[in-house]
Amino acid sequence: MGIDEVSLSDGELYTIVSNKDGFGKNGTLVATIKGTKSTSIIEVLEKIPADKRDLVKEVTLDMAKNMESSVKHCFPKAQLVTDRFHVVKLVMDALQHLRVKYRWEELDKENEAIKEAKQKGVRYEPIIFENGDTPKQLLARSRYVLAKKEANWTENQRQRALLVFKNFPMLEVAYNHAIQFRNIYEEKSKEIAETRIKDWIVKTPELKIKEFTTVTYTISQNMNQILNFFNNRSTNANAESFNAKLKLFRANQRGVKDRTFFLFRMMKLFA
Repeated sequence: MGIDEVSLSDGELYTIVSNKDGFGKNGTLVATIKGTKSTSIIEVLEKIPADKRDLVKEVTLDMAKNMESSVKHCFPKAQLVTDRFHVVKLVMDALQHLRVKYRWEELDKENEAIKEAKQKGVRYEPIIFENGDTPKQLLARSRYVLAKKEANWTENQRQRALLVFKNFPMLEVAYNHAIQFRNIYEEKSKEIAETRIKDWIVKTPELKIKEFTTVTYTISQNMNQILNFFNNRSTNANAESFNAKLKLFRANQRGVKDRTFFLFRMMKLFA
């Protein structure tokens, strides 16, 4: 099974519980629950007989605690698996947060330099690197470069990355640290993966990068569920894909006017 939230209309969130064996077709939708409160989710899922719920062996989910408590209560015999995409995204977001922090610093420096040039009555000349970027442009345009592995860089991206790392050394340290975590998911052994994650957590404080330190707390709290991925390598991609299908269905209907009827049609098509 998979559990995730989706916005169906007017920004209202619904919790979608789906069956992966349905492959996005009839038999996929198990429950559509208004809101994301664990009490609401439990109230609806408990309408399914306990013997049926006990058949569920595995549930994939993100790191939201309301989802976790709901699944543990309603599917007591199921193994919880934290989706790898959400974990990796958390680590990569820490890297991007550092990049944005440097960009704001460069914007402040540029504004001060422009102000100083005006006071002196001279023309401001920005720093321009060999690829034609100014420091603030270099940091802005390196967003997708830092999100990719080095092997996937184009020649222009490689040049931009080298300039970023040369002028902002801590970004290179942070990038390598983030990629090290990302590579852990290529491991086949759960025991080796656990050792590597713990080593990564121990190494993090040495970098003195606040963003990564915050991430380690979240990973430590969800360690068991993160490691459960290595049992069957299950992800929440099916649930995410099904949510995208629901959004496309909504778009094809030119939005939602009658929410109750829309949910009824969802049930007829996908439940």
